[in-house]
Amino acid sequence: MRKQFKNTVMDLASNDPSIVLLMGDISVYLFKEFQELYPERFYNVGICENTLVSMAAGMASQEMTPFVHTIAPFITERSLEQIKLDLSYNKFPANIVTCGASFDYAWDGATHHCMTDLAMLRLLPHMEVLQPGSQTELDTLLRQSYKSGNPTYYRLSDYPHTLDTNIEFGKGSILRDSGAPLTVVTAGPILGNVVEACKDSAVNILYFPTIKPFDYELLAQFSHTDILVVHDAFGLYEAVNEVSGLKTRYHGLQDAYCACYGTLEDIRTTLGLDVGGIREAVQQAGVDFFAR
Repeated sequence: MRKQFKNTVMDLASNDPSIVLLMGDISVYLFKEFQELYPERFYNVGICENTLVSMAAGMASQEMTPFVHTIAPFITERSLEQIKLDLSYNKFPANIVTCGASFDYAWDGATHHCMTDLAMLRLLPHMEVLQPGSQTELDTLLRQSYKSGNPTYYRLSDYPHTLDTNIEFGKGSILRDSGAPLTVVTAGPILGNVVEACKDSAVNILYFPTIKPFDYELLAQFSHTDILVVHDAFGLYEAVNEVSGLKTRYHGLQDAYCACYGTLEDIRTTLGLDVGGIREAVQQAGVDFFAR
């Protein structure tokens, strides 16, 4: 997904001289061409996340269009105060684009796991929060929202899904409407596992790559059904439950740190976010509905 980020920004920058890149000492070689073409618009600030955000705010105040890029937990959890005060409070339209979503850096342990970014940032006024699940979704959302006039957060993953989706900034998508009493709600790359897990189940599937602004109108169309939120982060479930009267449950992260190591799939299996674990959760939710 990072390669798509580079390709999209390169294309946008060729026609938009306001675009500036601020790198946190990651993906620097990937953007070598950008640096060569626009040396005055490229800054590798280093591992200085707070400074990255503050510089972006200053540039945005001068009508530049900054893109901050580094690892997700470091720029969100470490620099929340700067995002809150320098960007959100002032409504400066900078873009934060991260890598290392959820457990992409599974082998590096809890320091590199990122579970709370979506949940924290969606609470800040003026913030827009997006979790594209594929290269195509990233390209679409980036083009539609990078000059929205608000600070915008893009959560990238190195493990995107490969499904065809028809998405739009600020809108959810109905991937399946079976007229079923159970609706599965999800977002981001985990969609691939969700669709595979549900292929033999009579359920509806809703997909929300935009966490904020959230598409409450779409969700309301399924408010008469039970809602099962399947997600590998915090934030989506909380957004869903802002609609009163829903019957919801969550299948995803536990109230605990993930202390296991290995690959992304290893951790997903441990958490029940592999295809088998999601299938079991969907089937159990269906059993519980019909048992009422």
